[in-house]
Amino acid sequence: MTITAAELARHVDHTLLSPTATDADVAALAEEAARLGTYSICVSPSMLPVAADLGAVKVATVCGFPSGKHTPATKAAEAAESVARGADEVDMVIDLGLLKAGRTEATTAEIAAVRAAVPTPKVLKVIIESAALTDSEIVAACRAAEAAGADFVKTSTGFHPAGGASVHAVELMARTVGGRLGVKASGGIRDWASAVAMLEAGATRLGLSGTAAVLAGGTSAGY
Repeated sequence: MTITAAELARHVDHTLLSPTATDADVAALAEEAARLGTYSICVSPSMLPVAADLGAVKVATVCGFPSGKHTPATKAAEAAESVARGADEVDMVIDLGLLKAGRTEATTAEIAAVRAAVPTPKVLKVIIESAALTDSEIVAACRAAEAAGADFVKTSTGFHPAGGASVHAVELMARTVGGRLGVKASGGIRDWASAVAMLEAGATRLGLSGTAAVLAGGTSAGY
């Protein structure tokens, strides 16, 4: 794939989900996102609303994060509050236990509950923790997300001990949703080559916390 650093930046959710993040940290994140030209910033719900002037940069947040072990009603309430506080996009974590137990209808139902709280044109992404799933479970999670009306499936929170995004998982997710949903790769993407590999595998959005360093890798290579 031939892509410039500026073009890659437009695929990026510039992310700060540290428990110790402050208002000053979010302001710095917003300034950097505007300077780099990223698609959005992604911050914790407690950091909303974002006071900084973001220009065209969108605001994303998380829901049921990072464990996913919250009730559907709790996730829906959290998502609704985030939308009311200015979030354009919500990245929700599914309850992996439901999926592991084969309760895909319950997975679909919890995603649908959050979808109802994040009405279109707001964007709902579904974090499936692909590194913790088998291939068949990844497919099931993607199908549940699509059935519930989600806009994206997303690999990882970046906090699970099983790991983050992989090219294999992104390829499988992209193949399963067939372009009907977006695919966000996140977790452990720390350099230019890894970011481009995820896009080549079918990712349409990237979650990066070290965005400037990733983009600098492309700039230094002449992209």
